[in-house]
Amino acid sequence: MGSEQLNPLFETKKAKGSILYRIFAGTVFLGICLVWYYRVRNIPSKEEDGRWVWIGLLGAELWFGFYWLFTQAPRWNKIYRFTFKERLFTRYKNDLPGVDIFVCTANPAIEPPLMVMNTVLSVMAYDYPAEKLSVYLSDDGGSDVTFYALMEASRFARHWIPYCKRFHVEPRSPAAYFALKPNLDQTKAYAAIKNLYEDMENRIENANNLGRIPEEEQFNHKGFSQWNSYSSRLDHGTILQVLINGKAPNSIDIDGCRLPTLVYLAREKRPKHPHHFKAGALNALIRVSSKISNGEIILTLDCDMYSNNSLSVMDALCFFMDEEKGHDIAFVQFPQNFENITKNDIYSSLLRVIMDVDFHGLDGFGGPLYIGTGCFHRRDTLCGKKFSKDCKFEWTRNDDYKIQLNIEELEEETKPLASCTYEQNTKWGIEMGLIYGCPVEDVITGLSIQCKGWKSVYFNPERNAFLGIAPITLSETLVQHKRWAEGDFQVLFSKCSPAWYAHGKISLGLRMAYFVYGLWPPNCFPTLYYSIVPSLCLLKGISLFPQVSSPWFLPFAYVISASYICSLAEFLWCRGTILGWLNDQRIWLYKRGTSYVFAFIDTISKMLGFTNSTFIITAKAADEDVLKRYEKEIMEFGASSPMFTILATLAMLNLFCFVGVVQKVIMKEISFRFFEAMLSQIILCGALVLINLPLYQALFLRKDKGKLPGSVTVKSFALALLACISFTLLY
Repeated sequence: MGSEQLNPLFETKKAKGSILYRIFAGTVFLGICLVWYYRVRNIPSKEEDGRWVWIGLLGAELWFGFYWLFTQAPRWNKIYRFTFKERLFTRYKNDLPGVDIFVCTANPAIEPPLMVMNTVLSVMAYDYPAEKLSVYLSDDGGSDVTFYALMEASRFARHWIPYCKRFHVEPRSPAAYFALKPNLDQTKAYAAIKNLYEDMENRIENANNLGRIPEEEQFNHKGFSQWNSYSSRLDHGTILQVLINGKAPNSIDIDGCRLPTLVYLAREKRPKHPHHFKAGALNALIRVSSKISNGEIILTLDCDMYSNNSLSVMDALCFFMDEEKGHDIAFVQFPQNFENITKNDIYSSLLRVIMDVDFHGLDGFGGPLYIGTGCFHRRDTLCGKKFSKDCKFEWTRNDDYKIQLNIEELEEETKPLASCTYEQNTKWGIEMGLIYGCPVEDVITGLSIQCKGWKSVYFNPERNAFLGIAPITLSETLVQHKRWAEGDFQVLFSKCSPAWYAHGKISLGLRMAYFVYGLWPPNCFPTLYYSIVPSLCLLKGISLFPQVSSPWFLPFAYVISASYICSLAEFLWCRGTILGWLNDQRIWLYKRGTSYVFAFIDTISKMLGFTNSTFIITAKAADEDVLKRYEKEIMEFGASSPMFTILATLAMLNLFCFVGVVQKVIMKEISFRFFEAMLSQIILCGALVLINLPLYQALFLRKDKGKLPGSVTVKSFALALLACISFTLLY
């Protein structure tokens, strides 16, 4: 190793322009303080109209201002990471650690088996020593069709992995690779491997469509016998099958090279025992893998998030194995990216600013959140180990450590680790493994690890490490954000709360960043107030903002314009488009008006003991017509739901108020003084109408199946009209 050992395996650089941004933020905060001062100083007397409306607006602006302070933490100390994989390979060529990869699926109807297999194949083909690589598929649906698909994938892997390495293929998901134009230098090999993939694809699709597997396969593979005592997806024993044993001499590909270990697991489920959703599945995988491969590094991956970079493992190891700065790193989080994003990201699924701005800032304060997928962990830290200065990791190991048992004996000895009673009277789900009781088990687990003294790293490489599938309907998007918001809100009240438990254990900046996401649900109330009351007051002629000619108009104008200009600049810097930014603002408003409302209600209900948490899986398969509308960036509604009723009612209310003002202008019933006093409210109401254009189209103009049902139109019209009439009568 010599002098090479002195060279770091990664470097960290601070973002440029931090001082300028802090000065800018200071001016915005000054403007916010002036807005607060104006509100307090000019509260109407008891005899004047709009006193309580004004006080409500003061409360909303106080909340927005304080929340804005929390959002500055991720922007205060941004850093960027860079790795040196060549140094890692030179230094540890023969002493790389074992890596266990966990892929989780739960429902073959929502998460198509073929999609899951593409993810599995993409990580089996990593540029990493196969004898040190093990891939585990957790099937919480307990589906024999999924097992059959994995068996087919294990056969195809014998051809796919050597093909990838021979031609340096990227990406290594077959479906994603074959969607690209072929390399003319490998036409024959390309055609042959594509034919093999299409044959596998047809067999898996046929089995999935029929809901059963070919009879000959059931007799030819012993693994299917484990379904003999199967009752339902919520009532069955542990099903464990080692499809490829990486230590066996015959586990080789067509080139004679060793294959990675491949394991199928459907943990035991019984109706009277809680299974704790994805967290329970991952904890079962941690225990089962400790018996079979016991890799020092664990990668957790969603079943739709295939590997897009075959060297991602090496990138992650650069952080863990750096001799000077790697000893306190618990996990390395890669960003969540998607392959099916439209040009202008109609549902704002990429979370561009969070992934390209916020998480780099969190990294500067001790590390990002664990977001459940695309994350490499030290096994010990996932199992509850606390950090101390004496923590030293010996990465070299004897690869013959595994218990040399007959594979059937190994399976039988390992099954009890995935039983539904194994965790009783243990610390699993409390201090070991992923923590239970929260819809975002990943976030609370990452926070718990950081509170034990560990740090995390955010690595955002030029080539995306993983690509997944984003929701393609508004309903799926809002439901997904409802689960995230609910989970993050629950973290604030959990035993690992950043408010009290994390005090003195993680940095103040990181605690503030956790509050940014934890306070998503309460944001719904000031947002709804600002979306409704100023427009109603506009209809009634009650002024809530300074006149344009007043000096006090300037702080309002500066805070709003500076915030939105900064937001647009950040979004464009994150490789977004102007129309994409408008979509981002629209979804931001829709989330606060629906997802966050229901997240807040459900969290409070759970705290009062009225409801329990449930885990909702976002569908990964889509109707062809829905997909076509998504590709054309036409917003998908298509169903009647409370969320859509709320959005439509808010849109109708603002439309009524705006049309009311326009009518007065046409009839010449308002003066220049009215415009001067009400300009801010006119602009706000007009902006809300503009942002709701897709809703108006879905309510009145569209004829396709993605429009809003007539029942929603009637309800929203009646509710909005009732609100306008009631407010007019009250004031």
